Order: sequence, then C-alpha cells, then structure tokens
Amino acid sequence: MEHQVSQGKGLPDNAYKELNSGEQYHPILGPSRTPPEVTPYSVIIGLIMAVVFSAAAAYSGLKIGQVFEAAIPIAILAVGISTLARRPDAIGQNVIIQSIGASSGVIVAGAIFTIPALYILDLPASFYQVFCASALGGFLGILFLIPFRKYFVKDMHGKFPFPEATATTEILVAGEKGGSQALVLVVSGLIGGIFDFLFSAFGLWAEVITSRMVHVGEVLADKLKIIVRFNVSAMIFGLGYIIGLRYAAIIVAGSMLSWYVLVPLFYSVGQGLALPLGGTATKTIAAMTAEEIFRNYVRQIGIGGIAMAGIIGIIRSSKIIAGAFSLAYREIVHHKGNGEASPLRTQMDIKMLFVAGLILLTALLIFLFFYAGVVFNITHALVGLAIVLIIAFLFTTVAANATAIVGTNPVSGMTLMTLILSSFILVQVGLTGTSGMVSALIIGGVVCTALSVAGGFVTDLKIGYWVGTTPRKQESWKFLGVLLSAATVGGVILILNQTFGFKGENALAAPQANAMAAVIQPLMSNTPAPWTLYLVGAVIALILLLVKIPPLAFALGMYIPQELNLPLLVGGLVAWWVTSRSKDEKVNNARFSRGTLIASGFIAGGSLFGVIAAFLRFGGLDLAIPGWAETPGAELVGLVAFVLLFAYMITDSMRAKVE
Repeated sequence: MEHQVSQGKGLPDNAYKELNSGEQYHPILGPSRTPPEVTPYSVIIGLIMAVVFSAAAAYSGLKIGQVFEAAIPIAILAVGISTLARRPDAIGQNVIIQSIGASSGVIVAGAIFTIPALYILDLPASFYQVFCASALGGFLGILFLIPFRKYFVKDMHGKFPFPEATATTEILVAGEKGGSQALVLVVSGLIGGIFDFLFSAFGLWAEVITSRMVHVGEVLADKLKIIVRFNVSAMIFGLGYIIGLRYAAIIVAGSMLSWYVLVPLFYSVGQGLALPLGGTATKTIAAMTAEEIFRNYVRQIGIGGIAMAGIIGIIRSSKIIAGAFSLAYREIVHHKGNGEASPLRTQMDIKMLFVAGLILLTALLIFLFFYAGVVFNITHALVGLAIVLIIAFLFTTVAANATAIVGTNPVSGMTLMTLILSSFILVQVGLTGTSGMVSALIIGGVVCTALSVAGGFVTDLKIGYWVGTTPRKQESWKFLGVLLSAATVGGVILILNQTFGFKGENALAAPQANAMAAVIQPLMSNTPAPWTLYLVGAVIALILLLVKIPPLAFALGMYIPQELNLPLLVGGLVAWWVTSRSKDEKVNNARFSRGTLIASGFIAGGSLFGVIAAFLRFGGLDLAIPGWAETPGAELVGLVAFVLLFAYMITDSMRAKVE
C-alpha cells in the first residue's frame, strides 16, 4: 500500500526517514501515472529562468564571491506562475522548470571561479572560450552523475538530509502556499533590488561604510591599521540570513583574524623596513594602508587555508572516491542485463550505453576545443583532456556527497587543487608562461563547472525522486539548460569585465578568481610564490580541523574582503533572532520560513538590479552624483538606510503566522 500523504508536509510520512526492511517510498506522482512534465510551457519558462538567474548569479558571484542558489527562488516563482495561470497538475512541470532553471547557479559557479582570472592576469580570453569551457564542463557533470543517481537518490534514502532539495520540494508540493510565497518573494525582491539600485546606479549613499567616517576611526586606521568596513548591500545581508548564524560567525571569525590580528601584526613587524617585503609589493609596509597590507600579504594566508581545506574535504570523502569506479561498473552491467524487467517510470534513466557514448563524444569535443582553441598542440591537448576526465570523474561523487549532506559544494577548494595539479603537469610537458596559464585556467574552468553541475544536479534529481517525475526527462533537458546558461554567463562576464573590471579600484571583487590567479601565476612563471604564507594558512586550517571548526568557511573569511563578511554576521543574527523569540516551535519555524523568502528576494532582487546597473554603465549612462558616494556624509546616509532595511526584515519576518 502507498503511504498516505501527511497533511502537514504534503509528502509521504517516510519521505525523510530511512526505510525499514521491505518498506518502499511511494512518490506523490506514482509510477503508474503519466503526469505532464516536459511541455512547451515548462521548457520555455525553465529557459527564461536559466537566462535571468544566470545573469543575476554571475553578478552576485563576481561582486561578493558567493553564488546564491537559484533552485529555491525558481521553485517559488514556478509555483506562483502556475497558480496564477491556473494550470492543472502542474507539479511535474514545475520540477522541470526548476531543473532547467537551476542550471544557472551551477554554471555560474563553475565559470566565475576561474575565467575572470584570465582578465586579472591580462591573458587573452574570448566568449568562445568561456562558453565552451562552461558548456562542456556542464555536460561532463551531468553525464558523470547519472550512473550514481540511484545510489545517492534512492539507495541512500533517508540517510542524506539534502537540505536544499528538501526546501525546494516543500515549496513545489505546497501548491496553494506557493502563490502567497511568491508574492513575499516578489515584494522583498523589489525592495532589495531598488535599495541596491539606489546606490549602485544613482550613488545616493556609499555602498561601503567604514570606521574612517569618524575621527577616532581615522586615527586607528592610520596609526594601528585597524579598520572596520561594512557593505550595506541588501544582497549580502540576505545571504547572511540564509547562511545562518553559525557559519556566518565562523566566516567573520576568519575575517577578524585577518584584519584585527594579521594586518596589524604585519604593520608592527614591517613598518621599520626600508624596502618592500616580498614578491609583487611595490610599497614599503609603512606606506601601505590596512587594505593594501591585506591584499599583498594576508590574503595569501587565506589562500593557503582554502587549499588545505579542499585537501581535507577530499580525504574525508576517500571512501566514495574509491567506490566510484565499482559503482559505475555495476551500473553499466545493470543496464546491459538481459531479460530484466523494465524499470518503473520513476526510475528510468538515460540508458548507460548512451551515457557512455555521450561521454566519449564530450571528450572528443573537449579535445578539439583544447587543440583548436587553447593549446594548439596534440600532446598538450591530450594531457589536458586526461586531467579533466580523471579529476572530474573522481571528484564528482565528492561534490554530490557534500551537496547531499550540507547543501553546499566545496568546489572552490577542489578547483584550486585542480589548478595546482594541472600547472605542475603542464610544466612537465613543456607548457609554461602565458600559454600555460591560459591552458591551466581553461582546464580548471571545465573541471570546476563539471563538479559544480554534478553537485547541483543531484539536488534536482532528489527533488524529482520525492515528487515522482521521470529522471530520464530531467537528465535529457538539463543539457539544454546548461547550454543556454553557459551562453548567458559568457556574455555577462564579458560585459562586467568591460564595465567594472576585475582588478584595480572599484573593480568587482571576484575573490575566487583572484585566488586562482594568485596561485597560478608563480606556478607558470619564474616569479617566486609566497609559499611561507600559503603554509601558514594550511597550518591554520589543520588547527581548525583539530578543534572541529569547519576550515573552509574560516579560510574563506580570511580571504574575502572584510566588508563582504560583516554583513553576513548581521544577517545570521537576524535568522537567530526570529527563530528564538517564541516558545512555540511552529511559530519560530513560520517566522524563519518567511525570513528565508525575504532574504531570497533580497539576493535575487539585488543581483538582478545590479545587472541592470551594469548594463546602464556599459551603455555609457552614469546616473551617479559625482563625488558624493566617497564622502563621510554618504557613508552616514548608507548606515541609516541599512538600519531601515534591517528593521524591515525583522518586522516582516515576525509577521509570519502558523497556517
């Protein structure tokens, strides 16, 4: 018998529980049904979502180093649109919309971690290279994950929490609630978007407020190199709410170590030096601001911490990596089996032989791309192809496992390792200098995108499993979402580079790409790398591991600029506040859910309006008040505006009621 759908959840009672012996999970759309899934409506809406959220996610990722997850906002909008359009039996179509549209965030994550480093290092880069690296990497991520769908999605039912998939599924299932949820998202999106647009396009207030706005802060910054920097963006504030207090506090702790311990320490020790200290610095430490000390020295320690955190993550997932080959072999044997009963509709994948053929075709296209568009040498192209296939396959299960457990994918750490390995191997085969850096970054881009897509796609497939859609349809149409997202991201990166740039004053932060550039340049040239600083960061990551503090979050806090970290803590504090004011847990949960919608709206709206501001500036339309945004008065106005935004979020979140 099928489990009854519970009134509170809308899903069977055993949806989130481990199954007993002989027990089965029966999805909402049973295998005997043939619900509408792939329709012109679902495909067109999904593709529109892919384009819009690719542009928004690319802007947010390059600005603050965090790519917001598109799955939840897309699911809310899909449910809201289908409700307003009064489409019957829409849940299967909404899953397809979400699956196609969610290609945006994962493709963006793969591209922005590596491709902007080409511009940062003044290397040749084209739309063709960005598009091919993103699209071919995305195809590999889909194809390498398909053999493991059954293991992660069905066999491990109830053993992995799948936090993002859970939230998205609940939104899709709660059909009638989805309409009102979409309204909250739209309103908060407009508020957050207009808020960010007022300073990004019109410059009505300063985007970053600092302790220099008061005399005491100016003295501390000059004499002790101690400064507080805070970005008032609604987008970053919303991201902090979704991250939550625990991880936001860990990230900010890393930032505090960098800015309030290491920066003053470098200044104290080096202020008496008559020459610049080390590598690329052109000023003495005594002549540097706190920001310059951070950029030239302290962030290198953060890079070392990020790299070591990635190694730690891979070691922890060694059992899954070791079992990857055997799992793939069993899947191939399974699909070749003769006389086996046809699988249920809800368990039908693309046939494994077809998957193997597509992997070979993708490998051929990657080889041709490397040979004709990157290295122009058969040996080097073959070496690059081998690096991509081996690393992407081994790390696919790591990405899927991490996403299934914590909802986040440590792709930046794995990509950093890929760049180091690629650079070492390419140097051994004679590919160095400018061509070597371009090759390593393109290879890293393909691998990074493959791992990002694999981690995101396992979420899509789990959503489909809970609802009862056809995996083969999700797998097939995901390729189209990846293709369109890759084209969109390529165009947006080119526009943002020409509008803002990725280096120098007022450039987009692009923190991960800057980290990749900082690592690869000394590896591919004769410039001495700051290995001692990398080693210090690695040791800090190991110490954090011993005291059971997540090293990757802490190391990212050490590396990402302070003004992008402190707002995360404020958002995390709001999340804690709204979930701890009532003794009724249901009330707290309702408030948290409403706050999540508001935060998602801030992120989506801020990102989208940020893209609009970028297009205006790209078109030569500068609406900002000349010079005002750099004054203490503009910083004070920014502080007041943020306090009002803060008050709105708390007040509106507390309005939530238990239904």
